[in-house]
Amino acid sequence: MQDTKIDVLIAEMRKLSEAIERIAGPAPAVNDWNAAECFVWSPQRLHLQPVAKPNRVELDLIQAVDHVRDILFDNTLRFAQGFPANNVLLWGARGMGKSSLVKAVHASVTRDRQTPLKLVEVHREDIATLPTLMEILKSAPVPIIVFCDDLSFDHDDTSYKSLKAVLDGGIEGRPANVLLYATSNRRHLLPRHMMENEQSTAINPSEAVEEKVSLSDRFGLWLGFYKCSQDDYLAMIDGYAAHFGLGTDRAQMHAEALEWSTTRGARSGRVAWQFIQDLAGRSHKKIDLS
Repeated sequence: MQDTKIDVLIAEMRKLSEAIERIAGPAPAVNDWNAAECFVWSPQRLHLQPVAKPNRVELDLIQAVDHVRDILFDNTLRFAQGFPANNVLLWGARGMGKSSLVKAVHASVTRDRQTPLKLVEVHREDIATLPTLMEILKSAPVPIIVFCDDLSFDHDDTSYKSLKAVLDGGIEGRPANVLLYATSNRRHLLPRHMMENEQSTAINPSEAVEEKVSLSDRFGLWLGFYKCSQDDYLAMIDGYAAHFGLGTDRAQMHAEALEWSTTRGARSGRVAWQFIQDLAGRSHKKIDLS
């Protein structure tokens, strides 16, 4: 009888322990900095998910942005070597290679210069968890670039305040081994109507607008991307075709590429890449980005 009571008590304690574990959620995962060069932040488990095969292109294939490419490369290399560097906002025309440039520069610095540097991508919806991420990154043994692609904020979205604190505010400040790179179609990250609405309803309109604009001001470097010319667009096509061995009549390829851009209503690096994918598919050739 005594043994039966003990067995029942043990079973009940086991159920109680399992219930507590379910309420607490999964335990934080162990982050291994040697697992990869690139990671994706998963705030639910406080985990940096390794990316075995990052989606990126060679730096030499990114055309028509030579000036900003050189600035970003120099800033990134200085940071990787332990020298002072700035947070960077890459803003401007869509499809002109903002996010591709960040990933390509990171690859070039780590591979060609043999410099340890990690890239951690934070999804837009996880911006509010940046302070938690900083707590993890500050003890990392390597320099880290935190990357947020297509960053913008909508009306009533207050998560931008977490970004402001990480960029340049707070009593503790940003960890010395961390930089933030962000891409956006907006120079000031917030929609114009949002700033105008706050200006019209605030007691002190100028202060309301200043708070919004100050977010972009906390990035030390603003790198602008603009729509490319026809010559730049065709240079992108030629670069991709040569790199991937898409041997075809150059004049015919240019004509098809221009027709492709006309149907898309734009000329950009993204449109050029989409045309190359179509051309490779029609030519029954594979494209290897590894």
